[in-house]
Amino acid sequence: MMIKPTIQELTKGEYNRYELALAAAKGARIITDEYVRQRTEAERAAGVKEGERPIATMIDKELKDEKAVRLSIDRINDGNFVIVDETPDED
Repeated sequence: MMIKPTIQELTKGEYNRYELALAAAKGARIITDEYVRQRTEAERAAGVKEGERPIATMIDKELKDEKAVRLSIDRINDGNFVIVDETPDED
């Protein structure tokens, strides 16, 4: 079974697998933090307005239903997340 997109498609020959893994992990962390923020806000709102909307409907469906790493990879592929080379310049 081949996973899409491929490493070559994601890195476009500019980055190695290690840099891609770091970028995907950092992106997954951003996504997880956003999910936690939305969930906390939904729980707080549900406590104030008893029985109005279920918590699940207050959280972005994509964040709720997809794995953070999968979303991160998709966002790298779509260009929503950009891999930044943080290697110091050799001068």
